[in-house]
Amino acid sequence: MNFRNHRRFIFVLSLGTALALGMVARAEVAATTTAPAADGGPFGWLDSRSAYNAEFFPQPLLVDDTSLEDGELEFSSLHTSAGAQHSDTIAGGGQKSFGLLTLEISVPYQRMSDSGDFSQGLGNISVGGRYPLYQVIAGNGFFDSTFGVAAEVGLPVNSTVSKNAEVVPKVFDDLRLGQHFSVQTVLGYSTIFGSGDTGGVQSFEYGFAFAWRVSHAELPLPGLRQITPLVELSGETQLNQAAAGQNSLLGSVGVRLDFAPIGDIHPSLGLGYVFPVDNGAHTEVHWGIASSLTLEF
Repeated sequence: MNFRNHRRFIFVLSLGTALALGMVARAEVAATTTAPAADGGPFGWLDSRSAYNAEFFPQPLLVDDTSLEDGELEFSSLHTSAGAQHSDTIAGGGQKSFGLLTLEISVPYQRMSDSGDFSQGLGNISVGGRYPLYQVIAGNGFFDSTFGVAAEVGLPVNSTVSKNAEVVPKVFDDLRLGQHFSVQTVLGYSTIFGSGDTGGVQSFEYGFAFAWRVSHAELPLPGLRQITPLVELSGETQLNQAAAGQNSLLGSVGVRLDFAPIGDIHPSLGLGYVFPVDNGAHTEVHWGIASSLTLEF
């Protein structure tokens, strides 16, 4: 997908979202959005009734997590393959909220091989945080949206796969429609610092996670609290240097299984099939498998 087609894709997606939200707003009519709680957030723009505060949004597999996490440990993996090229990333990390501020850390180990040549080592240690700024809820509760800001810093460890630092400021939106459907959107501006081929590269990053929540009451399977099918899109477009305008977009189809609690621990397992959406992604990924085990406490 070239830069022009990429812009068309983003425009169509944004237009479709705007039309959907407009239809919802017209359907509400008299049931307009209600005012946020007066004491919600630093500006009084947050509403304690929001699904953002009730662990409604699932942990994605490809897209960055944007929900409020009281406390969580996560162990994830991503395997991708394209002919003789293979890439594996295994990561461990955690998230913890302090009021409305959620902090997170992730430590990945990466291994990449191509026709017998390979490199491996500890990747950039990722440290980040996010904070909701504005929430709007329809009078009948059908529409619930949370807008916020986030930032991520990748700290290099001087391994063979980790030489340059990366800084990514972001904005996000967590949208609930009804009692089942959710959309998590995250947009970021990445800058890589340092020398080498990637030094100075700037990219626009974007991700969308679509989910449908099925509770135990609706599908009473033994040992499960809920099942959440997931469809995700995760992409980036380079903004400068020789590859400016080149886009890479991956998709995934998967499911997250939330198990019955073990004491105070709530385990959750996610598994998804990863595939390229455009030509830019297809050069590096023909298929892949993403997995995630989270322990909430």
